Amino acid sequence: MKIQLPRALWVPFELGRPLGAPGDATFQTRVLRAALQLFEVPSGPVLVDFPDYAPTTADESTPPACPVNFSPPPEDVSDTDLLRAALQREIAQLRTWYGLAVTTRGRTTVGVSRLTPEEMGIFIGTFLDGQAPPNPRADIPLAALFRFAVEDLKSYYCEALTVQPGQSAADSTALADWFWRETTAGRVLFAVQEICKQSEVPGMHVVAAGFLIPRARSAESPFAKA
Repeated sequence: MKIQLPRALWVPFELGRPLGAPGDATFQTRVLRAALQLFEVPSGPVLVDFPDYAPTTADESTPPACPVNFSPPPEDVSDTDLLRAALQREIAQLRTWYGLAVTTRGRTTVGVSRLTPEEMGIFIGTFLDGQAPPNPRADIPLAALFRFAVEDLKSYYCEALTVQPGQSAADSTALADWFWRETTAGRVLFAVQEICKQSEVPGMHVVAAGFLIPRARSAESPFAKA
């Protein structure tokens, strides 16, 4: 038997902010009222979309600025050698900042893949050629390692950025904008997604279609249909 939520309000807010922007009592009250009004629906299940996005706070109005002088991501996603080389340069440029982040915070979310950042870049970049690389970990399937490496790579970039001066308060939307729009890593993942959707490796097309690129970012892919 499947259990379904009888009533739910879907809110398009920042992760961890179910009521919207912090400190905005008026807006948060609107969200609460919209949720409570669902009790008036005589039967379920009911899923209702909240109609508005949360207001932008003063801290979120300025996008993160990365002191590292990244070159613009390569436009030609068909040049796999260029993409791989650019990805490795970015990873190397962020090494010092990532090390500072680990030292400052005493922790990191990077590590589930058990690959170094450089190994992540090589491993993920290999998929650009349309062929699966050898699995460096015999204890888990290749598709699972691929997913872990992608998540580690994203965390590596974001942790390195947020330790830089003035970036500690950057929200996840601004971080995602930076990662998917301004880095070669984002460009590589867009390219790899299209390739891995056609992969014959067990589970790879599921990872590529459902876990690699956030649904909200799909339209930003250079492969997105107009």
